[in-house]
Amino acid sequence: MTNGEESGDVPWLRWAKARPTAVALKVGQQSYCWQAVAERVAAIAAALQQQGVGTDDVVTLVGKNHPDMVWLFLARLYAGALTAFVPPQPVVMLQRKLATIYRPHQTRWLFCTDPSDAAALQMQLPDCRMVECQQTADAVLPPHYHAEQLSSLIFTSGSTGDAKAVAHTSHQHFASAQGLLSQFHFSAGDTWLLSLPVYHVSGLSIIYRWLQAGACLRIGRVAAGELADVTHASLVPTQLQRLLAQPIPLALTHVLLGGSHIPAELARQAAALGIETWLGYGMTEAASTVTAKQVGGLESCGRVLPFRQVKIADERIYISGDTLACGYYRQGELTPLCDETGWFDSKDMGYWHDQELHVTGRADNLFISGGENIHCEEIEAVLVRHPQIETAVIVPVADATYGMRPVAVIDCEQDWQSMSADISAWLEGRLEKFKWPDSYYRLPEHCRPQGIKISRAAVKTWLNAAIEQGLDPDKQL
Repeated sequence: MTNGEESGDVPWLRWAKARPTAVALKVGQQSYCWQAVAERVAAIAAALQQQGVGTDDVVTLVGKNHPDMVWLFLARLYAGALTAFVPPQPVVMLQRKLATIYRPHQTRWLFCTDPSDAAALQMQLPDCRMVECQQTADAVLPPHYHAEQLSSLIFTSGSTGDAKAVAHTSHQHFASAQGLLSQFHFSAGDTWLLSLPVYHVSGLSIIYRWLQAGACLRIGRVAAGELADVTHASLVPTQLQRLLAQPIPLALTHVLLGGSHIPAELARQAAALGIETWLGYGMTEAASTVTAKQVGGLESCGRVLPFRQVKIADERIYISGDTLACGYYRQGELTPLCDETGWFDSKDMGYWHDQELHVTGRADNLFISGGENIHCEEIEAVLVRHPQIETAVIVPVADATYGMRPVAVIDCEQDWQSMSADISAWLEGRLEKFKWPDSYYRLPEHCRPQGIKISRAAVKTWLNAAIEQGLDPDKQL
């Protein structure tokens, strides 16, 4: 590996030496060159040491994207230490994650992007100590960065309800970045928008791609005012559709799309404006993207990227390579991901066609209805192709006659009264009748995706509660 992979080679210090005045980071109207990034990170690392945070401590960053989360993460890398990322959530859920990260008597260092949340957590979690993102000018902390040191803890989305803390080194993250950028062009003159939450691997991977390329990172939102100088972005198809429909100039040249369905017409519209659209397949355990391709032609997830290996056995997808995490982290101990052969069972199902990977769905999202196998993702893929449906999640629900039946939770633009007959007409000829959902519910606001992926577990929990309460699906949509 090269470019930021060797022991002791701090990536931003290398760029500060090679291109000290080049713009590296943008936040609103503020810009930082690589030299300024290097100085600020070192000062924050020294300030953390003065606050009592040691190299062996874990700092947990709680919140949505905020510049301080990037600064603190880089400062922890500089110190050769580990950072955990957690989204905003109820205290009970946060406590469970903290119990996974910290040993019983270990100091629990927290940083919250929202000051009011920080004050509340300080009162509710008296055993935690709050970190401040500040700088010091009177102390010097030499770099202790090492690419093989554990650098990040990212919790899985927990599609089965059992979220785990996935531990990666910087070496593994850079292997992911280098493999993708060998196909997906991103270089020193480009700017990638950090719009995805860094508590998802899809967001954190953007930071490592930025450091790998020595390019520019903009921290912001997918909004007109934030995109004037952005060349690269990770979006869902709906976001790109809305951007292309706005009468604003775009500097975009490359978009990495996530989601279950990417309309070919959207790719053509983007291409007419000089924007390449790409899609891929990946997961937290593999440090984000495993396969990728430019949108167009055959519908698939693309070819395997460098530094990854993929095999299919009994329709199950197995992954290996340099991007695989060290293991699942619990109170300082690691549980390996792989079996004795070195392959990780993704629990996804798929097949090869023309050397490209096709993913058919999750093994744990397969259920039997009246003796027939039903894949949740197959139904979802048909529903989201409907022009008025943005998101669809299928949940198997107990049925006295068939054992289980599919129920759909959808996000649609129109009122349900005008959609009911339309959906039935849409499914006709596209999906066998026994796979049609028995009923439909509108996706509640709190279940909408924070990043690229929706939480299937959250939708299941909400739907089961709604059914128990006797919620009428006709009144939901």
